[in-house]
Amino acid sequence: MRRSPATAAVIAVAALLLAGCSAASTSPATTVTGTAAAAGCVADPQRLVSASVPQPGTALPDALSAQVDAAVTSALAQTSASGAMVGIQTPEGRLVRAYGVADPATGRPMTPDEHQRIGSVTKTFTGTLVDQLAQQGRLSLDDTIDRYVSGVPNGSQITLRMLITMTSGLASYTLSEDVVSRWFADPAASWTPEQLLQDAFALPPLFPPGQRFDYSNTNFVLLGVVIEKVTGKPYATVLQEQILQPLGLSQTSMQAGTEFPEPHAVGTSLQGVPEGSHTPLNATDWNASFTWAAGGMVSTVPDLLVYGRALASGQGLLDPQTQLQRLEAFPSPAGYGQGLGCIDGWIGHTGELPGYTTTLFYDTTSDTTVVVATNTDIASGSCTVSPTMSPNPSDGPCMGSAVRVFTALSTVLGHTFTPNPMS
Repeated sequence: MRRSPATAAVIAVAALLLAGCSAASTSPATTVTGTAAAAGCVADPQRLVSASVPQPGTALPDALSAQVDAAVTSALAQTSASGAMVGIQTPEGRLVRAYGVADPATGRPMTPDEHQRIGSVTKTFTGTLVDQLAQQGRLSLDDTIDRYVSGVPNGSQITLRMLITMTSGLASYTLSEDVVSRWFADPAASWTPEQLLQDAFALPPLFPPGQRFDYSNTNFVLLGVVIEKVTGKPYATVLQEQILQPLGLSQTSMQAGTEFPEPHAVGTSLQGVPEGSHTPLNATDWNASFTWAAGGMVSTVPDLLVYGRALASGQGLLDPQTQLQRLEAFPSPAGYGQGLGCIDGWIGHTGELPGYTTTLFYDTTSDTTVVVATNTDIASGSCTVSPTMSPNPSDGPCMGSAVRVFTALSTVLGHTFTPNPMS
């Protein structure tokens, strides 16, 4: 299957756009602006880890709920997604709602409990597991990776801290034209972590370890291997024991292949289409093993609402000291810390895989968690690299569909999120 240069760039750069910075991280666009950058992206980390604010089970007030509906409806129309799921938890109430259709071919409506491929939001789980093992004294973030994995370029100089903060200099395997070609040729094929790392190690390092930031899936595949070696258990088992069970995330899992829990929406993508084509592919059953510990998880909006607040506060996941270190690890200008991004007090991550886009963010200024999940990874707006539909539903800034909806919601909620530019 032939692909356009633009599609290759999406796989290598924009498809895994995250909070705080994109893969094109040397751009000034990654700078966190405003007072949050000067004082630290989280203004009062101590308050966040120690506050015990009960999250009510009541519904979001009617007036605010109506504003949310209007914002989502308007923003969704500017995307190429056929549907969206939204979750909001504030001190005033909670909303979980679906919009549009899950399957354009049948017209099946989107429901609030659809399962979603969450892409790079998986990195927040992997990063949390690593921090938990460090807290338990089973590893140190200052360990070098060659202690756990042989054959890593510059392995005697790259620490686990460099991997988790994306400063290792290791190239993402998605930069390999050969890897991307093999993936597009058979998107249902299984990949092992060893295969992914072998392809990654064949690429030259981008810079000496620790010198700067560059977003790389290779880093988090390596961390997944470290988790398995330290615990002696499969990654999915450790994930279940240390995060999913304690938080009660019964609809969240690591998927090893093409399996996809029901219900789930049909996901569409322009990745892998013939050059010049604007006819999207059905990417619903593409194999999740291609990203594994860097992006292979499935979840639901209700589960992510619970997880988002725990991720931000550390409560139920990490002790206060470890969580404080994590909240204070956001450097300027990158805005990316230990498996988390931060922009102006919003901490979390975005995730994109062919067919799906997810945002998970927590507003540290208002104790508000927002989750958006859409069933396409096709961008819209004034995009110069990322492929778009024809006609393009938006002439505004280039954004992924979940980011566009989340940005609109953040304004309604009183603290506008300004995403880093996407091309």
